[in-house]
Amino acid sequence: MKLRIAMAQLNQTVGDLEKNTEKILKSIKEAYEKKTDIIVFPELAITGYPPEDLILKTQFLRDIKIKLKEIIEYSKEKNILILVGGVDWDIESYNSAFIIYNGKLEYTYKKMFLPNYSVFDEKRYFSPGYEPLMIDFENIKIGINICEDLWVPNGPSLALAQNGANIIINLSASPFYKNKNKSKVEMLKTRASELSTWIIYTNLVGGQDEVVFDGGSIILNPYGEIKSRGPLFEETILYYDIDPYETTRANLREGKRKHHNSSIADSVKTIKIKHEIKENEKIKNVEYIWENEIHQIYKAIKLGIKDYVQKNGFKDVVFGLSGGMDSAIVAAIACDALGSENVIGIMMPSEFSSIGSIEDSEKLANNLNMKIYNINIKNTYNKMVEEIEEIIGKDFDVTQENLQARIRGNIVMAYSNKFGNLALATSNKSESAVGYSTLYGDMVGGFSPIKDIYKTEIYKLAKFYNELHNKEIIPNEIFIKAPSAELRPDQKDEDSLLPYELLDEILFKYIDREMSVDELIELGYKLEDIKKITRLVDLSEYKRRQAAIGIKLSERAFGRDRRMPITNGYRAWTRIEGE
Repeated sequence: MKLRIAMAQLNQTVGDLEKNTEKILKSIKEAYEKKTDIIVFPELAITGYPPEDLILKTQFLRDIKIKLKEIIEYSKEKNILILVGGVDWDIESYNSAFIIYNGKLEYTYKKMFLPNYSVFDEKRYFSPGYEPLMIDFENIKIGINICEDLWVPNGPSLALAQNGANIIINLSASPFYKNKNKSKVEMLKTRASELSTWIIYTNLVGGQDEVVFDGGSIILNPYGEIKSRGPLFEETILYYDIDPYETTRANLREGKRKHHNSSIADSVKTIKIKHEIKENEKIKNVEYIWENEIHQIYKAIKLGIKDYVQKNGFKDVVFGLSGGMDSAIVAAIACDALGSENVIGIMMPSEFSSIGSIEDSEKLANNLNMKIYNINIKNTYNKMVEEIEEIIGKDFDVTQENLQARIRGNIVMAYSNKFGNLALATSNKSESAVGYSTLYGDMVGGFSPIKDIYKTEIYKLAKFYNELHNKEIIPNEIFIKAPSAELRPDQKDEDSLLPYELLDEILFKYIDREMSVDELIELGYKLEDIKKITRLVDLSEYKRRQAAIGIKLSERAFGRDRRMPITNGYRAWTRIEGE
């Protein structure tokens, strides 16, 4: 006797209750046709994740119940146990899993552990539940929990295992960042093996503002072995036939449950659902091979661009094409995400722009088959300098440098205004960290695809991009020339900063790992380098707060992850050498 499980790894849109519900119903229909016993949807599949302050709108909450009724009505005579994420509410609101069977809402499980770190802000919106849920499904015990509930070592999953769970099903909305899939898989393997139970982990997929959900739904057996695995960054419905008594055999052999001692084991709520398990022909098991880390970053950026553009009603994007690596990688991935016919680059050379930069931009655009414009800003710049000379004086300094960047920003935004394109910013994390960018200049844009990836990583990503496409799309000339803003004669980024390899090392340790100045000194970095870089990071917070939102790719992204006060009297770098 085997249970056929369907994991519906869907790309939902926050607030689009109509479209989200249509996808849910379509998935139930397919599962019904495949004689499925249980279909599992991601966390908050009805609303999309995270719904944020939509939860504060009572009309939105009422509309959720309307859609829930549609799903319940559709479930009649399907003989499928449906587990779908949504919001339940009364005087409080709850992140919930609705348990639906044959036209009836059997129970509503309320998420017990609400994350309140990184991009998560669930305690602002939801109240926690207090009862782990077990479904007695024809004497097969199925535990239900939601996302964070499974990550907590001694949480609801332990209580469910102590009460005899054959299977634990987890509805999840877990966003992507570098290396997370490694730790996620290890956690899931640990839970399955330590609890001697099947784990069904169904994850959301798709871009939502700053975050990208990568899917990667997984089924693991009671020995911690992966038996089925969904693709990353793609919608799919994954099917698998589970032998629930594998849990019994694993537990009898290893006896791990004898040692469990959950403090909430007595609070487990059990409901019974009568179900006749379907007779099925053997179904082909699918286990997708996951891409390596750099490929995952590429796919995260690609999906993040596509979903942000399309879910917000745009079709085309526009940005400044400088001949440098940052705008080149944005151009390349945007063309993959949206089609080259929907990507417009604007070259805006000045008297300081090299012939090479113009030629490199033209070569890249030709390789990508994208449309470009060439607008020389020299006359505009000279006229503006002349007009405001009384204010800024004749001496050339950073004012004139930034003026060029702001002229370019105006041109990009003028195009965006005229034709309704979404303007993309092309700054990377290294630049954002140290403020090596111009407010209302190269920072302009509605979306910033590479804002959470360091400069050295950009080059690795570009190298991978050419390898992925089996040809030199990003010209070699862009790889070998020194990065430059080209805002003054013979300018090079590293003259103002540090060599990017060293800069990114210090930035990663100071920002992503929150190392102190003293700890950086102990690691052997030069005092003058530490002071220079940490000072720039601390003083650039006001710039970052005004930057366009962009895709979260690291564990510690600027914005929702790293929230530093702008007005801040604590300056650790002033302690160096007694200052």
